[in-house]
Amino acid sequence: MLHSDEYIFGMRAVIEALNGGREIDRILVKKDLTGELAGELFEAIRSRSVYSQRVPIEKLNRITRKNHQGVIAILSPVSYANLDNLVPEIFESGRVPFIVVLDGITDVRNFGAIARTCECAGVDAIVIPERNSVSINADAVKTSAGALLHIPVARVKNLTSALRMLKASGLTVVGVTEKAVDDYTKADLSVPTALVMGAEDTGIASDNIRECDALAAIPMFGKINSLNVSVAAGIVIYEVVRQRQANV
Repeated sequence: MLHSDEYIFGMRAVIEALNGGREIDRILVKKDLTGELAGELFEAIRSRSVYSQRVPIEKLNRITRKNHQGVIAILSPVSYANLDNLVPEIFESGRVPFIVVLDGITDVRNFGAIARTCECAGVDAIVIPERNSVSINADAVKTSAGALLHIPVARVKNLTSALRMLKASGLTVVGVTEKAVDDYTKADLSVPTALVMGAEDTGIASDNIRECDALAAIPMFGKINSLNVSVAAGIVIYEVVRQRQANV
């Protein structure tokens, strides 16, 4: 349940928040919302490139019973980073880029735990898609033990395009998947790397698998053959750290 300080409701209030540069995670809009003021709202959403979603009025009513006028803006506790600017900045700082890409991770606790590991391991940034993904809210920040306040998170419209951009920028894209033949210790993670982790139930999307330069698996010897994604991420993230320290 969202707290009242985590969202703004009402068309004029949301328009003012957009025009004022308020950091907004996403905007929920009633499916059949129309009218002159709604047109102004949609133009403000487009100009700021904020993710919006058409939803039934029942979803809005579950958030607040006040007069929301068919629109609620969910606020973000952090500012999302621009991936196009982020990668050159990492290279220019003299660091070997290490980015973690999360494909379809929707559980806020897993997201927070992965972010916590990323921050502790010195990961440069996390990349998430706009759709079918967790976003940064107060629960995510709390689960991350505050790590999300310190590590850049880039949210992209198209994850496949983002992977192509990372490859064009000189990063090797490594997908962690049970479909891989080689285990993760065989991958060269000392080079500029984008590590892709998929959801526990669906894994990395097929379009994104095809963009990977290499695939890596975590060996399984038990009966259930399944690791929590935050645990799996921690294992491979610290393999990156191990390999890079070995090369120092």
